Amino acid sequence: MKRITDILTIEHTQLCLLFDELDRLLPEVRTVEEVRLLTRLVEGMLSHHADVEENLAFAALDHALAEEGELWQLHQDHEEIDARLRGATLATDFTTAVRLLKAGLKASRTHFRREEQAVFPLFEKLFAPASLETLGAGAAGGGTGQTLTLNTGSGRDDYQARKYSAPYHGDPGPSGPL
Repeated sequence: MKRITDILTIEHTQLCLLFDELDRLLPEVRTVEEVRLLTRLVEGMLSHHADVEENLAFAALDHALAEEGELWQLHQDHEEIDARLRGATLATDFTTAVRLLKAGLKASRTHFRREEQAVFPLFEKLFAPASLETLGAGAAGGGTGQTLTLNTGSGRDDYQARKYSAPYHGDPGPSGPL
């Protein structure tokens, strides 16, 4: 079974490959409608990933750190990415739409690096391997509902994992979700 950090890292790699392809395609795009379509594709791909991060990974890590707001920057990243992509879908002129889509892709890449360099090592330190696998099963759609074991300085601490269902993160724009 894969750990949550493995699953999220794989998703980061896949998303960055998509972003690289979009970077290659954007010079050929000619209309704001085409930019909106590409943006909606990115929003759709990021929505599940963001739900897993916020509702499984970040929720568990917030609990482990026992301090609200500890992951404030990561939540802010999600809001920034959503705002840029939403702006690209709502833009009425081509230049603005392209600029906002590129900004959303750049913010996503930065966010992924921040997680991989700072957050994922923290997960590995705080959670027992079996708990990382339990979160991984939740990310893969297997649900959780199991107890996660935290590696705390005072021994083991258990956290009851829950299966979360979250709303769509991206603004679906005028024509609804993909």
